Amino acid sequence: MEQLSRTRTALLIVFLVLVWGVNWPLSKFALSYTPPLLFAGIRTLIGGLLLLIVAIPRYKQMHLKESWHIYLVSSAFNIILFYGLQTVGLGYLPAGLFSIIVFLQPVLLGIFSWAWLGESMFGLKILGLFLGFAGVATVGAKGLSGHISVLGIVLALGCAFSWAIGTVFVKKAGHAVDSIWLTTLQLIIGGLFMIGVGSKFESWSNIIWDAAFIWDLLFISVFVIAAGWLVFFKLVNSGDASKVASYTFFIPFISLLASIIFFNEAFTISLLIGLILIVASIALVNSKPKPLKAAIQTSHVTLQHESQGE
Repeated sequence: MEQLSRTRTALLIVFLVLVWGVNWPLSKFALSYTPPLLFAGIRTLIGGLLLLIVAIPRYKQMHLKESWHIYLVSSAFNIILFYGLQTVGLGYLPAGLFSIIVFLQPVLLGIFSWAWLGESMFGLKILGLFLGFAGVATVGAKGLSGHISVLGIVLALGCAFSWAIGTVFVKKAGHAVDSIWLTTLQLIIGGLFMIGVGSKFESWSNIIWDAAFIWDLLFISVFVIAAGWLVFFKLVNSGDASKVASYTFFIPFISLLASIIFFNEAFTISLLIGLILIVASIALVNSKPKPLKAAIQTSHVTLQHESQGE
């Protein structure tokens, strides 16, 4: 397992949060030109085909015969369910509420990583995860107006669960496959599946191939899909999955900040409060608990010194 330096880890996290943050307003813009499932399929397929150029020279590391099930499971949870439920669910709920529910994912991931991966869990970390979710909820509070659909809530919860389960699965089984091939094949498989479903229920003639849409699609395919998932899996496989996920609490904040800059949305006090909660969350999740044994030893040494000084 590759260990990343602190500087490289920080740069990759900043890149990931920025590109996945601007993805929400860019996708919202794109959906005015295209049906959702076809758009989800096209962008993931393009991202997968771009990564295929990088992956082909590493064909000996694909191990398709032994690892085909890993590629299928990863594509099912991380691409088909995550993007499929997301694109359909946004039609049933306000975007703010939908994103709040989806960003239960870091909390779920913290629980799943503790239960299935044996990662540490302690009081401050639990508090940090829930503070992060509270920060996301505060940031997205202005999107809570509108019709509340039970189906939309179910789809959003499914999106959060699929992303969390997919991430834990990659962390647990990802060492058996090459990370570039894993990202490439899950994108291609997921993209083809969603294009197939979209072709059945949506119409290709409804896509408006305007220059603005094409540039938007290319940016999302290259940076958000191909590079974003590659960076995410690299970070997850090189460290504590729940700690990496804690930084994704920043994504809704970046998304709303981009909407303020490009769509003239208003900056509100809820954004500032949400940011403070998110920063506090990340600090707590990344804190290190003092081992009980060390604390007992320190206390014992202190008592010895005090008794000798009397």
